[in-house]
Amino acid sequence: MTKRIGLAEVLRRFGAAYLAGHRLSFSQASAWRAIVACRTAALGGHVECCDRCGASRHVYHSCRNRHCPLCQTRAKEAWIAARGRELLPVPYFHLVFTLPHALNGLVASHPRTLYELLFEASAATLSGFAADRRHLGGAAAFTLVLHTWKQDMGRHIHVHALVAGGALTPAGAWVAPRRGFLFPVKALSRVFRGKFIAALERERTAGRLREETSLTGYAWRPLLAKLYRHEWVVYAKQPLGGPAQVLEYLGRYTHRVAISNERIVGIEQDAVAFRVRDNGAGGKRRTLRLPGAAFVGRFLLHVLPRGFKRIRHYGLLGPAHKRARLAAAREALRAPAPKPAVIESVDAFMRRVARREWSCCPQCRRGRLMPVAAIAPQRPWQPSHGPP
Repeated sequence: MTKRIGLAEVLRRFGAAYLAGHRLSFSQASAWRAIVACRTAALGGHVECCDRCGASRHVYHSCRNRHCPLCQTRAKEAWIAARGRELLPVPYFHLVFTLPHALNGLVASHPRTLYELLFEASAATLSGFAADRRHLGGAAAFTLVLHTWKQDMGRHIHVHALVAGGALTPAGAWVAPRRGFLFPVKALSRVFRGKFIAALERERTAGRLREETSLTGYAWRPLLAKLYRHEWVVYAKQPLGGPAQVLEYLGRYTHRVAISNERIVGIEQDAVAFRVRDNGAGGKRRTLRLPGAAFVGRFLLHVLPRGFKRIRHYGLLGPAHKRARLAAAREALRAPAPKPAVIESVDAFMRRVARREWSCCPQCRRGRLMPVAAIAPQRPWQPSHGPP
């Protein structure tokens, strides 16, 4: 086995084999180009030189693609810092809304539409339960994050919901949950299923999915029966504690990609070995091996359509009136206004996250590395939409 490698090396090693028999969408081709070029001479960069000993190093630019496993840390930290100023001093609840695997074929042919319907049905379900006086009787504050994978990178479409424990009533009062849980999950599941299927039926009858044979004629009724046959999964965890726990949860789910470089063990001949968590064995880790082209194909299942927003905010956090509504919620909770945002420098970020001085010279450990020259991009061949 070779030394541990990353996703970029897997794409380089098995890219030709995969592209020989597959076409890429625009988003897949863009993500592929970005990941392979990330932090290499292909994107250019600059030369830094120590102001004491003269040692130098080349620093290459990051691709900043949202599917790149190397480029999520700073984006995640910046996003969490912004969300931290929006947290309310209440417990938070974590729920998961999952689509049944019977819809995976439809997701493959119409990902944007099905993802939009999932957001729509999940948000409408949570907002409806919050507005119901039997539960809260007001406007909730929640964030939805789309994930499309499971540990082996197979398709598993679901959204994580982080919901503030309570709601703001039209009269401006804050109402907390009356029980130890937010909403009954069985009722959530049935309402979620009904709203999603109704939205799918609307898309079908409007003709926006007319080329999909599974939604036409006699094929639609068996699929509909299958969707109604089983309870849909809505999972709820115990309420979270204070802001620190909430922020930890945010970081755990918001900027994940289908597979991290840390999970890729290496390449064995024509296969990729990577670690997965076995939920059936108490969450223990095991090593799974896939043929290289199959590994690439599974990763590409989870490249989102161009411009699709996988993190969305609703209720009090909706972008239209967020500032005023959060201010009203804080007033109802007698909570202080958040502190002004602080823009963190690169050096401060590296000290906090990587626990090291980014600009300190690694040779003499006394000087500081200063940029002295630019490195022009050197673009090699990259995959297009189809086989080369």
